[in-house]
Order: sequence, then C-alpha cells, then structure tokens
Amino acid sequence: MRTVLVAVLLILPVMLGAAKRPVLPELGYPLAEIKPRELRSQFTDKRRGHRHNAIDLMRKRGTPVMAVTDGIIRKLYRSKTGGISIYMFDCSKEYCFFYGHLDHYAKNLHEGQQVHKGEVIGFVGYTGNAKRSAPHLHFAVSLTGPRHLWFGGIPVDPYPMLLAAAPPSVVVGETEAALGAAVSDTEP
Repeated sequence: MRTVLVAVLLILPVMLGAAKRPVLPELGYPLAEIKPRELRSQFTDKRRGHRHNAIDLMRKRGTPVMAVTDGIIRKLYRSKTGGISIYMFDCSKEYCFFYGHLDHYAKNLHEGQQVHKGEVIGFVGYTGNAKRSAPHLHFAVSLTGPRHLWFGGIPVDPYPMLLAAAPPSVVVGETEAALGAAVSDTEP
C-alpha cells in the first residue's frame, strides 16, 4: 500500500505536465502524535466556492507545528484567509509546504532559514478565516514548477503523503488493533 502511494505521488506530476519527476522528500508529520486514523482526504472538498487543496489537522491552540522535511523557509506571510502562514520549500525546491492559520511563528524564524525535519517552526492557531472555536493547522503541498514559485504551484493531495509518512509499525499496529476490535465485536 505504501509503495503504491509513493508511486502515485511520483507519477502524478508527470501526468500533470511537469518536465521531470521531482524526487519525493522523506516526510514526517507536521504535528506530533498524528495517528493515521485521524487523517482523511479533504483535498477536493468545497470551501467557500473553491477546492480545499489541503488537509486540516485539528489541535489545541499553541500546539507545536514542525517542518515535515529538511528545507528552507521561503516566505512568512499574513493574509485575510490563511492568517499567519509559512511557505517552506524542500531542499530540492520542487515541493512547497504551506502551514496556515498559525497562532505565531517559532522564535527567531525568518525567511531563508534552513530547517530540519521535526524542527518546530510555528504553533497551531485560528488566524485568518479559521473559526476561533476550531484551531487547526491547514497543511497544503504543491509542486513549485520550473520557476520554483512559493505561491500558485500545482496542488498535490497531502493525505497520501502523510499516510506514507507513518512508521510501518504504527500503521500495521493500528490496523491489527482495528481488526482485533472488529473480531471481538462479532464474537458471542
């Protein structure tokens, strides 16, 4: 299953007209303790008349947000919709990772800064058009294209990327636990 997800992620850009296949960086989670069962694709969901093109990860305000891979902080941005946001490139500058609705940035975070996978770069919030009662991380991924743009690239569904990032033992263990629960529910 994991191999199929990675294959789809590598083939998708070619199908969308990219000149070459970008190498998928090794990803981690943007938040600590995400369980695969918490994830669901929201990529094609409609949000205020447009496609969501992201995944929302619900957490308490102030929860640390981490870099999903080694890379560089390309743009720190504040907008009416995304609120306090970070655009981060992977080392190849082929992928851009967007972190939106943050409460605030990590201390001394700045554009051009190199960051490492797992490093705290911000904190969950409800800035922009996020509801105050629903703090979350809006996480999006895009291909930057030949001009390596931080905004306006080709959106890529982060859901399969985050599923693929799960340690195999977590995915297998949770699947076995779910199967075990299903079996015990059916037994007399």
